[in-house]
Amino acid sequence: MADDKQGRNDQADNEEDRQQQRMQAEARTRADEKEPVPDEPDDQLGDLGDAIDSHDYPAKTGELVEAYGDYDVETQDGVAPFDAVLDEADDRTYDSSDDLRARILGLIHR
Repeated sequence: MADDKQGRNDQADNEEDRQQQRMQAEARTRADEKEPVPDEPDDQLGDLGDAIDSHDYPAKTGELVEAYGDYDVETQDGVAPFDAVLDEADDRTYDSSDDLRARILGLIHR
């Protein structure tokens, strides 16, 4: 390639094409990877985190499942309904949203 403006433009265009190809190859390679679990616990709970904060405590498992069973929680294996996550727990009484949050996070990080 000649060392002139056209040659430099052609070289830049070729580099852009190669970069695009590398990005597409990486995307294909990563397509089968699981999504990372968020670092912040409230990110894993999504809207459920706000909902359980406004609940009156103490509260039993059955009451919480009835109230919030249709909410989703991010787990290491994907997304699971709240009632499926908490259903694994014994019937217990939660004294606060922090108590419930700790239990949920403990169940999804096993």
